[in-house]
Amino acid sequence: GVAVVLAGSAAILVDGRYTLQVRQQVDLEIFEPVASAETSLADFLKKEAAGKRIGFDPWLHTAGEAKRLRTALESVGGELVALAANPIDRIWNDRPAPPAGRAVIHPESFAGKPAGDKLAELARTIADAKADATILTDPSSIAWAFNIRGSDVAHTPLMLGFAILRADGRPTLFVDPAKLDDAVQDHLAALSDIDTPEAFEPAVRREASGRTIGLDPQLAAARLSTIVEAAGGTVAEMPDPARLPRAIKNDGEIAGARAAHLRDGVAITRFLAWFDRQEPGTVTEIAAAEKLEAIRAEHAQEDGFPLKDISFDTIAGSGPNGAIVHYRVNRDSDRLLREGELFLLDSGAQYQDGTTDITRTLPVGEPTSEMRRKFTLVLKGMIAIATARFPKGTRGVDLDPLARIALWKAGCDFAHGTGHGIGSYLAVHEGPQSISRRGMAVIEAGMILSNEPGYYREGAFGIRIENLILTEPAAEISGGDIAMHGFETLTLAPIDTRLVAPELMTADEIAWLDDYHRRVRAALGERLDAADRDWLEAATRPVGRPVVA
Repeated sequence: GVAVVLAGSAAILVDGRYTLQVRQQVDLEIFEPVASAETSLADFLKKEAAGKRIGFDPWLHTAGEAKRLRTALESVGGELVALAANPIDRIWNDRPAPPAGRAVIHPESFAGKPAGDKLAELARTIADAKADATILTDPSSIAWAFNIRGSDVAHTPLMLGFAILRADGRPTLFVDPAKLDDAVQDHLAALSDIDTPEAFEPAVRREASGRTIGLDPQLAAARLSTIVEAAGGTVAEMPDPARLPRAIKNDGEIAGARAAHLRDGVAITRFLAWFDRQEPGTVTEIAAAEKLEAIRAEHAQEDGFPLKDISFDTIAGSGPNGAIVHYRVNRDSDRLLREGELFLLDSGAQYQDGTTDITRTLPVGEPTSEMRRKFTLVLKGMIAIATARFPKGTRGVDLDPLARIALWKAGCDFAHGTGHGIGSYLAVHEGPQSISRRGMAVIEAGMILSNEPGYYREGAFGIRIENLILTEPAAEISGGDIAMHGFETLTLAPIDTRLVAPELMTADEIAWLDDYHRRVRAALGERLDAADRDWLEAATRPVGRPVVA
């Protein structure tokens, strides 16, 4: 979200994931919530700040965003002013110290490629863009390029820092030396020069003098453009060179993803079996989330791949809390899972070989016919994405309607994207790929995305079903004219068939669900104890036959 504070009013702009939450968590006597999907920040400023001088922190806004806001304000007689200091910093008296987590080497067996090879490829990309150097500001790109992981960001194994990559010459990495033990120091020193964060700005000035510096306008801070130009350099707009190769997983990363999802599927299924044995009204949202994390940690240890972390704060929303898309349970909001409600559980794990993200919606007791109808409409959208075939050059925005058409026909929709990119033991939300109304990046073979349509009825219930999918290479179709991409579903865990209304599904959709459950049984059955294996057999019976009692 973005907060705008004017002389006599203030607003907070959020997207569809937070429109319910913002009204519960923000002082509405001060801030007016604004839906950013309907009113962009630039449009808001044009309407509310005509003729005004609006300050901003150039380290916290990208160059591309600053350019858009400046153009919008100047069109109505206003001015965008870069501040030398952030005014929030002046009053944030209890601000924590910067994170200082230790970095670790990410083994090549999981990275799939030596860091030296990656950096050489990035140098060629910079040269091809007619730039002398570029600046990596995204810590995910730094982690991927140098085959390192860190612990500076909650649930995401990133080391904060900056890097200057050169078309000709060694890179320079700017990082707090306290984060590097001898092994990591030696690993990085073989790849690049190492300096402190305090040396970064002076180094950019020296690097920029008389040279062309590539900056990603969607990622690089506006301040960097100013530094480059003030030093006599030229800014060349170019994408972060690591972003696309990071998104297109190599063979080692794909193998790791499959192994991580198999491991995670066992843990999820053990949790689902446990959950099904609990009486309605005996489990709270927090207790369910804690139980899932404990099972994940226990099984990962048994499998020889310790759970490094969860990949985000678990979303465990029962009843009306499930309608809050990014709900975060706390001690005040925690509630019992009661008879006749739905429970939406969105969670993920960080393993050294892969990052997972899965959502299952579960009935507590007997679901209503309306719950089953809406769940089935969401399921039809998820199956439409899972079974899609599409030509090279297709973007996420082109696929997004497939997930919504069944809901649209029923007069419904969901206010979030259908799918986001997933990192390889990195961020659970990764670009440039997405399946959404804003998904302009081409979907390419090797990209991993989520497939998660949903439905949310305020004050009543929320539904979301999420699997992760791997984009397959384009292949010929018998009798067809051109090769088509498809998706491999990576996630392995039952979808609750008690919420399925088969009469709303086509024969092909039912066949996909039954085939998916056969695959889940085959992959997980022998890895479960007898009781959980029996539960899985019952939970994955073909649709139309008796399901779990």
